[in-house]
Amino acid sequence: MNSVYEYDVHLPSHLEPGRTYPAIFTLHGKGSNERNMYGLVESLSDDFIIIGIRGNLRLGAGYQYYELKSLGNPVRDLFDQAAVQLEAFIKEATAQYPIDPQRRYLLGFSQGAILAMTLALTMGNQLRGIVALNGYVPGFVKDEYALQSVEQVAFFISHGEYDSVFPVSIGYENEAYFRELAPKLTFKTYKSDHGVTEENQRDFLQWIKEDAKGSFIYKRSEE
Repeated sequence: MNSVYEYDVHLPSHLEPGRTYPAIFTLHGKGSNERNMYGLVESLSDDFIIIGIRGNLRLGAGYQYYELKSLGNPVRDLFDQAAVQLEAFIKEATAQYPIDPQRRYLLGFSQGAILAMTLALTMGNQLRGIVALNGYVPGFVKDEYALQSVEQVAFFISHGEYDSVFPVSIGYENEAYFRELAPKLTFKTYKSDHGVTEENQRDFLQWIKEDAKGSFIYKRSEE
């Protein structure tokens, strides 16, 4: 792939020729990396193609997808570039690997959650679903981007009740915004700071499994 992003790809151990698989694209938080996200979804690796996308900008020992002017205030041109480049990456990866384009999920934490929700709005029904953990939607995305219908997109959005980076009120704003747009919305809060609890992880993994239940791969596993 000719991409600005480094990435890790984990394919199911028993790939069947001619068959396509659901995919989870992970987007990490600011200053982290793609390997930190894999542990959240490793238990799904037998049934899903998992692709961890590393931010292309260095930040200390980790990476980021865009820079900030201040907390909650992205550098606009870098954010715009990230949204365009990540959409291109998802489409290129779909062409390169045996990914079912109708079963593509995004999983993002913090900065990754911000981008996952943004991509849901710009890609619309090209995505099957997203998991957004402790993020927000920038106002300029809502007001200035060309937004697509998300009526067929499934959303799992969660937020920490004691989040010291993005207050939980932002989580409720996310819920109110997407409740008007997305019939398939799950929103939950957890007794946590800016992080992912075991309960949170267990819930979104179960949500992904349930959402994918109608797919061929889960029919097979239940036979």
